Amino acid sequence: MATVEKPVLSKYRDRMDKAVAALKDEFGSLRTGRASASLLDQIHVDAYGSSMPINQVGAVSVPEPRMITVNVWDRGLVVSVEKAIRSSDLGLNPVVDGQNLRIPIPPLTEERRKDLVKIAHKYAEQQRIAIRNVRRDANDDLRAAEKAHVIAQDEEKRMEGEVQKLTDEAIKRVDEALKTKEQEIMHV
Repeated sequence: MATVEKPVLSKYRDRMDKAVAALKDEFGSLRTGRASASLLDQIHVDAYGSSMPINQVGAVSVPEPRMITVNVWDRGLVVSVEKAIRSSDLGLNPVVDGQNLRIPIPPLTEERRKDLVKIAHKYAEQQRIAIRNVRRDANDDLRAAEKAHVIAQDEEKRMEGEVQKLTDEAIKRVDEALKTKEQEIMHV
């Protein structure tokens, strides 16, 4: 049987921080009416027999506030890139111009804004679940360490309280990020 080590809280804090960072990355891919190069980060293109991020097949730039351009490096991939952008759930329609794609960012309708807020809530809930899973792992490790007599019972209870504080802080940061993103999306 594997030896049980004393749980280290910083390991769980790092995992919770990564969940919050992942949420902010996901929020970067939600469009808010302004052009942003990170808007296309979640889009993958079928190229060379595999699925690749769009920034690995072309240069993504934002020449003006309501326009994104993608300069595709391989002429043969232009159609694949266009197809990937059109089939994404972002509601974008690229215009092909040789090896360049110009992607105008249309203004958001009220209905589309509400849909984006729902998607943001879904992303936030996924990360809250991830944070609670980290808490569960931490508590399981603490119980295992107490059973193996690596830590005392009172130390286990104290550390469980600290894990709960870490969880509450991480979920609070998720809620704050969601509130900020919601205001950004609903701002006309």
